[in-house]
Amino acid sequence: MARVEEWTDVIVVGAGHAGCEAALSCARLGLSTVIFTVSADSIAMMPCNPHIGGSSKGHLVREIDALGGEMGKCIDHTFLQSKMLNRSKGPAVHSLRAQADKDAYSMRMRQTLQNQEHLTIRQMEVDEILTDASGKLTGVKTDSGAIWHCKAAILCTGTYLNARCICGDMVTYTGPNGLQSATHLTDSLRRHGIGMKRFKTGTPCRMDGKTIDYSKMVPQTGDVPVVPFSFETDPKDVQIDQAVVWLTHTTEETHDIIRRNLDRSPLYSGKISGVGPRYCPSIEDKVVRFAERKSHQVFVEPQGRNTNEMYIDGMSSSMPEDVQIEMYRSVPGLEHANIVRNAYAIEYDCIDAQQLNRTLEFKKIPGLYAAGQMNGSSGYEEAAAQGLYAGINAALKIWGKAPLLIERSEGYIGVLVDDLITKESTEPYRMMTSRAEYRLLLRQDNADLRLTEKGYQAGLISSERYQRFLKKKGQIEEETERVRHVMIGACERVQDCLKRCGSDPLSTSASLAELIRRPELDYFCLSEIDPDRPDLPPQVQEEVNIEIKYEGYIRRQEKQVAQFEKAEKTLIPDEIDYAQVPSLRIEARQKLMKVRPASIGQASRIMGVNPADLSVLLIYLKKMRGERNSEG
Repeated sequence: MARVEEWTDVIVVGAGHAGCEAALSCARLGLSTVIFTVSADSIAMMPCNPHIGGSSKGHLVREIDALGGEMGKCIDHTFLQSKMLNRSKGPAVHSLRAQADKDAYSMRMRQTLQNQEHLTIRQMEVDEILTDASGKLTGVKTDSGAIWHCKAAILCTGTYLNARCICGDMVTYTGPNGLQSATHLTDSLRRHGIGMKRFKTGTPCRMDGKTIDYSKMVPQTGDVPVVPFSFETDPKDVQIDQAVVWLTHTTEETHDIIRRNLDRSPLYSGKISGVGPRYCPSIEDKVVRFAERKSHQVFVEPQGRNTNEMYIDGMSSSMPEDVQIEMYRSVPGLEHANIVRNAYAIEYDCIDAQQLNRTLEFKKIPGLYAAGQMNGSSGYEEAAAQGLYAGINAALKIWGKAPLLIERSEGYIGVLVDDLITKESTEPYRMMTSRAEYRLLLRQDNADLRLTEKGYQAGLISSERYQRFLKKKGQIEEETERVRHVMIGACERVQDCLKRCGSDPLSTSASLAELIRRPELDYFCLSEIDPDRPDLPPQVQEEVNIEIKYEGYIRRQEKQVAQFEKAEKTLIPDEIDYAQVPSLRIEARQKLMKVRPASIGQASRIMGVNPADLSVLLIYLKKMRGERNSEG
């Protein structure tokens, strides 16, 4: 019997949010790319919450766009409602969040993949990773027995590896939404010496919107005007009629129902062994962990313009069906609501991402990369960011070019990747603004200023877009400098303006920058006393305002970054034998041998490596360099 044998440059396993970005980036960089999926109908599917962005996640989407990725463009064309979160706080934590039309989002992304040159979609399960005698990747084998030879492969398996869905006593061995799971790839990875983990996540039920009483809920409307995710989207194109999200709350009755039935919860009966995300707990977890709370917020969110299904955000569960019906109907507005799809938990296999290097390539299998929930993370945005990052680096390696590396001081993507490959993850990893040490520098509004240059150098940003970026950057720099030198006198017109803005009058002249730094003032409200102000785009004005208003804090963080970069530039040789480093504690030696950090900076972030260990390591490295220099 003849065996199918094919050749391509890159293979992407999985067509979720990580897989889509990985495949598009490789194809756009000119490599023949094949993306495998268990179902072509599930491309970019949103099995859980149908939204993109949110606190810190909005930063990731903006960074994906700045590098040349697709997620921001796709949600700009398919959102139902958009909001900028945390507006009452500083710009470092402002985050865009959009409710998605989940079917429209999936369809648009699928069309993007289908129309992309050099990219082929194949509905087939990948069973085995193939390597040569040295351990280097040579290709993959599918469940049909076909052999696909490739130069690089990227595993973006999501929650499909050995997946099982749990709803009370009912267990189905499927991926999300009842789709086929991948049952053989885990065994292949283990044979290659890759360590695996078992994680779990969950999702709430979907309800028939016609059976919900919205009069008992509080409407949550979107922002006007809408701010787009993509730096390439014209703001005029996203000013649409937005859908309404509804807010209600659980009740003490809800909590009593859950407490009475905890013995039937798979989470507490031992039926679920996988570790779930601490920052996105099920409603059972919330009731147990926050016993003093009498209610929890519940958001009732539309799933699309062409469906009545509503997503009950805040009440994920794996309780039996009868308990779900009782607890959901104890929530105001849901008393007579009908469930369309039960809530469920899903367990799946993933890897310990400490087995990857800084480009998300496996240390043991050169040419094989991993991205998304495969790496122990959670969330669509975290997955897409890793997929793009792994895809770019796989392509650059094939082309023989230097890798794309993003430091913690340069982007949330840098924080995400560094955390995954450096820190031991005992639960699904979720991006949060608190994880970024330099978040005042890593704002969502300046993602293009931070990363477009890298996207252009990698080859994903067009010359036209790059020229527009340079123009914007130049305008910001010129206007910021002008504002610093414009002097405002204490005339009557100025004093009237300051009084209307609730600010103290001037006793002497001051620079426009000094006025902008006053808490109650900003660049925008002072336009009437700045007659020579040029006509600039809103995005440029926003950057000028932030740069001037927070200048002192920004310069302080820039000094911290300089110290950080010094540690990051103190490289550790790949061949170092930690067993030969004298006075290094056993725990530190074991952790360093496992992670094999690239620099002293990365070593400092490994749990179990303390400052004394770093001092010992620095002395040893200095001695190594001295011996090499004397030999030379």
